[in-house]
Amino acid sequence: MRKPLLFLFTVLISSLLYSQSVESLLEEGDEFTRAFQNEKALDKYLQADKTSPNNWEVCWRLSRAYVDIAEHMPSNNDEQEEAQLKKYELSLQYAEKCVRLAPDKTISYLRRAIANGRIALFKGVFSAAGLVNDVKEDIDNAIKLNNSGTDNLATAHYVLGRTHAKLSEKSSIFRFPLGLAWGDIDDAIMHYKRAIKLRPDFIMYRLDLAKAYIEEDEYDLAREQLNKIPALPILDEDDQKMIAESKNLLKEIKDQ
Repeated sequence: MRKPLLFLFTVLISSLLYSQSVESLLEEGDEFTRAFQNEKALDKYLQADKTSPNNWEVCWRLSRAYVDIAEHMPSNNDEQEEAQLKKYELSLQYAEKCVRLAPDKTISYLRRAIANGRIALFKGVFSAAGLVNDVKEDIDNAIKLNNSGTDNLATAHYVLGRTHAKLSEKSSIFRFPLGLAWGDIDDAIMHYKRAIKLRPDFIMYRLDLAKAYIEEDEYDLAREQLNKIPALPILDEDDQKMIAESKNLLKEIKDQ
């Protein structure tokens, strides 16, 4: 009787230690992410993936890390662009796996939408209509599920808003044959505003909303957003650049 009990106890302890190891690696990776040390974060997540190869919590973080790294890679020649695209494709692979492992989670569809969105931007939005429609479908699913926290819901609305804004750069007559006529600048503004309501201190949301207002010649509303940006906290590694951009935009529209 003692041997079976000892065996079960050993299995339980081993399982607990295993779980704690993965959790610890994820926590360390998250700390590096918050410090904008993306390569170090990726290393921790890859270690966690080796320990727990079918863990959706690991997969979405790996997807995020590859996007964070790719966004800041040089792309001045074909070789550099190819290396950057490979990182985005790795992000998509882990996001796809996350969707398979956790098809009931907002974060799964959000990460896949972001990865596909980056690849679509890389290839040219109007040359990758299928990917753009995939982004919308995934974001719609993410918003509908709404079970991965307020920040992720805000990001989902922002991504959808940005997609609408990007599509609106061209006439709907041009977009209609591509199946992209649904893009609308008013919808972009609506989703940006929803993102800001959920996460009012995130600079990127307000900057892109201001740009959308400028496109609509709503200069007072644009200035309202731009003037708030310098007082907001630094939450993203590109925030300092965005603060500088917001100041330049204010100068550009000062007489409007």
